Amino acid sequence: MISSASRRFTQLLHVGLVPAFTALAIAVAPTSAQAQTSSADYTEGYQQQALDIYRTIIGFRTSAGHNQVGVMANYLADQFRAGGFASEDVHVMPHTAPNGDAIPVLIVRYRGDGSSGEEPILFTAHMDVVDALPEDWERDPFTLVEEEGYFFGRGSFDDKFGISMLTTTFLRMKAEGFVPNRDLIIGFTGDEETDMISTRALVDEHRDLTDAAFALNADAGGGVFNEDGTPLSYLVQTAEKTYATFEVTVTNPGGHSSQPRNDNAIYELATVLKNIEAHRFPVRVNGATKLYFEMTAELKDGEVGEAMRRIAADPTDEWAANILWNEPDQIGVTRTTCIATMLRGGHAENALPQSATATVNCRIFPGIEPMEIGGVLQDIAGEGAHVAMIGEPGSAPPSPLREDVMEAVRVGVAEIQPGTPVIPYQAPYATDGYRFRAAGIPTYGIMGIFIKASDEFAHGLNERVEVATFFDALEFWKVVVTRLAGRPAA
Repeated sequence: MISSASRRFTQLLHVGLVPAFTALAIAVAPTSAQAQTSSADYTEGYQQQALDIYRTIIGFRTSAGHNQVGVMANYLADQFRAGGFASEDVHVMPHTAPNGDAIPVLIVRYRGDGSSGEEPILFTAHMDVVDALPEDWERDPFTLVEEEGYFFGRGSFDDKFGISMLTTTFLRMKAEGFVPNRDLIIGFTGDEETDMISTRALVDEHRDLTDAAFALNADAGGGVFNEDGTPLSYLVQTAEKTYATFEVTVTNPGGHSSQPRNDNAIYELATVLKNIEAHRFPVRVNGATKLYFEMTAELKDGEVGEAMRRIAADPTDEWAANILWNEPDQIGVTRTTCIATMLRGGHAENALPQSATATVNCRIFPGIEPMEIGGVLQDIAGEGAHVAMIGEPGSAPPSPLREDVMEAVRVGVAEIQPGTPVIPYQAPYATDGYRFRAAGIPTYGIMGIFIKASDEFAHGLNERVEVATFFDALEFWKVVVTRLAGRPAA
């Protein structure tokens, strides 16, 4: 099971905005222009439609245990049918979570004329959210609230923003009479934040409906604002690390606490954990991370920038590796990491422990099998400990850098934030995109959003996005779709 609460070890990392950029930001108050931005400034019909959809779906409490994902899926299906999509091209496919919740997938096909001769493009986002307790929030988390130039609400960023963008883009382009040169497919999942049962079903059980040349994931990537609201960069997620959890256990006959033994299970586990802490997996570079380091180095001063330049040129550069090892926001980009996250041991305060267990969470570099990392942990732990992998994590290769995708994103970004560099990167967390890549569908994370570090509250209290970036993202998505599936100018 992939727990999004633990897999996204910072809010910043989850949103696909690599924290390296935030070091460049100067903390200042939002400008008055930003504070005054209002949805009332956006009066086009498709803009109002997007806002209506956004407001409605934030009202569905689609977190685990509330059984609202199916309600939301059917609402969206109705929007597509009302927008001119044939009933046979709109599918709500039932699936069930372990707790009994309905977690369907929604699949919608936008029929093209086939003139490109290319396979379809899959567009994906997830309908579920991490839960929010209304008593903890300043506003009702399941009511879209607009204040001071922001939209507040659970899922306003993660990922009902993406759902709203893709839904509205399909409806808008359908209403405008756009006929793509290839089929376009929406695939919305229902449990990305928990088990990814629906994600696997989307690309395995329903592959006849979702097979595609590549996928665009509206739950990753995105633009980085400095704190003054100026754009810094736009990131395209082309790879994700595998999420894998292991339990390391030391056992012992135990005994009475008045008769200590030299082979205390808790002490032995502590030694094992210190050895795991000291271990450094080798530095690795792929196409995405090489370009990421090369391009990000231009935005970074001092030793970190120099280390990025050197690691891109030579992954064996020990000095560069050591500098980046001490940068928490860069470790995950350079190598596999394993970190102890939970402990349990002993059974009574007056008894020697008969067992002690640590949970070790690993974020594994793309292309490396989890069993290989488990073997390394076992070697570190030694014969006195047992390492067991939890669940059945897989591995997924990086997606190749497609020039058509990168060019479409560059043009889309130029439409809303001209002059912003577009940089591929590898995420140290996991989204639905990991499952698509593992199933053989190259996947690229592009949210369309721009956000400041101080506005990153995904999974946290008072989640929010700027009003202006919501409407800008609509223009971004139209440009991207048109570039990838429109007819070339005569």
